Amino acid sequence: MNLRNFSHIYSKPGFNICKWCLCFLIWCEAPSLVAQEFKNDSIPEDQQLYLSALKQIDSARYKEALIILKQVVKKNPSHLDAWNKTAFVKIKLKDYKGAEKDLIKADQVSPMNFETCKLKGINYYLYGKFKEAKVELDTALFITKEEKIDDAELHYYRASLMFKGKSNKSALEALESATEINPRYVEAFVLKGEIRFAMKDYNYAIKELSEAIRVMPEARPEYSAYKLRAKAYFEVGDFKSAVKDWNIYIEALSGTEEDLISRGAAKINAGDNSGAIVDLDAAIKLNSKNPVSFCYRGVAKGENKMFNEGLKDLDYAIKLKFDYAAAYVNRAAIKMALKDKRGACEDLTKADGLGDEMALQLVERYCKQR
Repeated sequence: MNLRNFSHIYSKPGFNICKWCLCFLIWCEAPSLVAQEFKNDSIPEDQQLYLSALKQIDSARYKEALIILKQVVKKNPSHLDAWNKTAFVKIKLKDYKGAEKDLIKADQVSPMNFETCKLKGINYYLYGKFKEAKVELDTALFITKEEKIDDAELHYYRASLMFKGKSNKSALEALESATEINPRYVEAFVLKGEIRFAMKDYNYAIKELSEAIRVMPEARPEYSAYKLRAKAYFEVGDFKSAVKDWNIYIEALSGTEEDLISRGAAKINAGDNSGAIVDLDAAIKLNSKNPVSFCYRGVAKGENKMFNEGLKDLDYAIKLKFDYAAAYVNRAAIKMALKDKRGACEDLTKADGLGDEMALQLVERYCKQR
């Protein structure tokens, strides 16, 4: 503010008190400004740089943070936190070899540091070195017990490693620890859902994934939770809910061929055959050589009484995969609808020979001489 611009006001009668107040305020503020300047000057340069790097990390500007952190460790090779953060940033940038080197440096500065051990474990896990990851994560867990540290991320990665090793129950226990520490740990709930799905506990999977969706930030939705919950809903026969979740997932991320086929299958089971045909048309545009797309589209067309078109799709599915038992069963259904019992029974017999359990039941019911 330029005080000269207000000199004509302060020269008027009645403004002497205000002028005195302004001087008093300037006098009062001056010591605090000096103190702030002294405070900044008292922080070592390497620490100022480190704090600047943390701001970049908070904004997910990892490359910018890395440039600053390199300056920090150059000025102060004993800056443990800077070595750990440098490794953290490199992990985010998927430079696992580089992160490993930085964590070795951190370990030299301070052996058995919790953050270093944890980051080593995470880095090795993401790098695919699972044995090394286990050693470091176990060491980090030991330190938490000695130093009474609660760290949800440590339990999450321990669970991830256990899930890789098919120790599903132990993984769920580790995830319970993670969500007790952080009840809004979205990734932990999603992993619980994945484990439950792998164990075929589909209702429990739906419960965990629903919790993940409930606590996830609106600004950063974890769409994988919707995809997995859609699959779980399909398995328990709640096809309309499966379609709703697929809609959210595919609308957000466009959807792959597999996603479109899965939503198409859910729509068939929910009675929306026309919607299924739209999805399967889109899947076939992405890949015209997948027999599953033609098989499902043939079923949807058959359900819509487009029998000839349905037969063409099923014929092509079998052309692409001659031992496709489900396609033979579905083609038999259309042939039955067209009163071609002989052709239907030939398809069912073929499917039975390929090991389809439903085909055997249908042969017994429709094709045996009575």
